[in-house]
Amino acid sequence: MECSECGFVHYANPKPTASALVVDDDGRVMFARRAHEPSAGKLDLPGGFVEEGEDPLEALHRELREEAGIALRNTEFVGVFMDWYRAESREISTMNLYWSARIADGVPTPDDDVLDFAFFAPDEIPWGDVAFPHIPAVISAWRRRQQDA
Repeated sequence: MECSECGFVHYANPKPTASALVVDDDGRVMFARRAHEPSAGKLDLPGGFVEEGEDPLEALHRELREEAGIALRNTEFVGVFMDWYRAESREISTMNLYWSARIADGVPTPDDDVLDFAFFAPDEIPWGDVAFPHIPAVISAWRRRQQDA
């Protein structure tokens, strides 16, 4: 979109996020129950927005320390998934980067963005309670990688 008065061009680029499929020893995936809109009370994979100039993998580690009080190990890139973040009266296009990981240190403890954490086996995820439409595709891609390994 270009301003007709000054010529400034606004490019509608997606905002990047970094999130994790934190997997326990039983192969269950950790979900965070969102404390705030959008989708307050719904299940989400933990993570958040990448800050300007921040490396996405560093953002992942920062977000999990902030949101859950945990350090990660064995991070493996799963993929990129596009979606929309509906905040207040606007929609933001998101480019969501996902890694699978294990907990290296700490016990998942909710911070201000999270009500609680729960682990689900892939076949037991309550899909009707999931916050964002792209999450089933993330789980499917991760499961395919597990089968191929």
